[in-house]
Amino acid sequence: MPDSHQTPQVPGSGSTRREFLRTGSATTLAAVAAPYAVAGVHIAGTETLKVGLVGCGGRGTGAAKNALDADPNVELVAVGDAFADHLDNSLNSLRSQGSIADRVQVDDDHKFVGWDAYQHVIDASDVVLLATSPHFRPMHVRYAVEKGKHLFVEKPVATDAPGLRSVIESCRMARQKNLNVVSGLCYRYHKPKIETMKRLHDGAIGDIVSLECTYNTGGLWHRGRNPEWSEMEYQMRNWLYFTWLSGDHTAEQHIHSLDKIAWAMKDEYPTKCTASGGRIQRTDEKYGNVYDHFNTVFEWKSGIKAFSSCRQWNGAKANVSDFAFGTKGIAGLQAHRIKAEENWRYRGEGGDMYLDEHIALFKAIRANQPIDNSEYMCNSTLMAIMARMSAYTGQEITREQALNSEENLAPRAYEWGPVEMRPVSIPGITKFL
Repeated sequence: MPDSHQTPQVPGSGSTRREFLRTGSATTLAAVAAPYAVAGVHIAGTETLKVGLVGCGGRGTGAAKNALDADPNVELVAVGDAFADHLDNSLNSLRSQGSIADRVQVDDDHKFVGWDAYQHVIDASDVVLLATSPHFRPMHVRYAVEKGKHLFVEKPVATDAPGLRSVIESCRMARQKNLNVVSGLCYRYHKPKIETMKRLHDGAIGDIVSLECTYNTGGLWHRGRNPEWSEMEYQMRNWLYFTWLSGDHTAEQHIHSLDKIAWAMKDEYPTKCTASGGRIQRTDEKYGNVYDHFNTVFEWKSGIKAFSSCRQWNGAKANVSDFAFGTKGIAGLQAHRIKAEENWRYRGEGGDMYLDEHIALFKAIRANQPIDNSEYMCNSTLMAIMARMSAYTGQEITREQALNSEENLAPRAYEWGPVEMRPVSIPGITKFL
């Protein structure tokens, strides 16, 4: 197994490839909650914080703008991506926005392209925004924590169990170093949902007896195929459609719904699930090996069940909603409404959850009062991985099975050339590993 500083092979560089990080045993998620052991690292007052962006797609560019808007004494000093055109497009977008343009201080020496770009960005920064396709999150989190940098970590944090176990261990290290770990599960910073959850947890609908979450949307982007691209470049540019890169859309997108359901349950997580799914509309080979729909039943040790549905179908009715059903009423989590003995609807300010999570991050750094979102970001990622494993195999999957799985989705090598293609999973035939 390579050490944590080993880098992926860059074509022509002669450097050794970086394999996907794996722990020797299944670290428990409870380990993330270990107490802080080391004095904090922070920048107080009006000192300038240097921010680096790893992953220059739409979400990364948005996160960089949020970071610059969140604190007037923040500068973007380094950016990195696998592709130069992504990097250039991101910087052009940020520099076109007058409110933040003067704090986009990225010179040519701090534009990094390639497999090891993340290392150079992290080395140059105080705070790193990790927004690449999810497969690379474990190696980026590990390197940033080892270097003592504060983190904003987009969701999900891994696409398989070995990667998740790596992130769990990295987050334990981050706590020991007093580092901030803020998650891209942005609904946790949404004022209407915070108030809705508070009322739910205070007993507004009585005891929860069941839950339901739905994330039914249309199809997403596809960047086509350029004959000059290698298979690796094609897959990475269309990463949504390859399980090793995205974790499938039950993790990449539906994780928001799953996280809300877990939040409603006071961050108690289900012990097992049974799922189904497949490809009905997106059957063309350009859609890689992901599914276009999932249906999952999660079950808690108390017997409470959550019914989860997600799909990405063009031309079909959209529905994004979440409900908790209790002994005294119903809470509409996405709609911020409660129907019970006393009906309630949130009527306060909505705020900007994408901005608010960055405001919280920079305030915490300056106050030396670290935020640690690692437990729910890891647990909700595991919940999504459980559902995918169950749908792909057709088997009931327990939390322990999912966490201890040896299924490793990483390619044999990170290089611009051929890459193996995992076949579309067939329930009842595809084996759990």
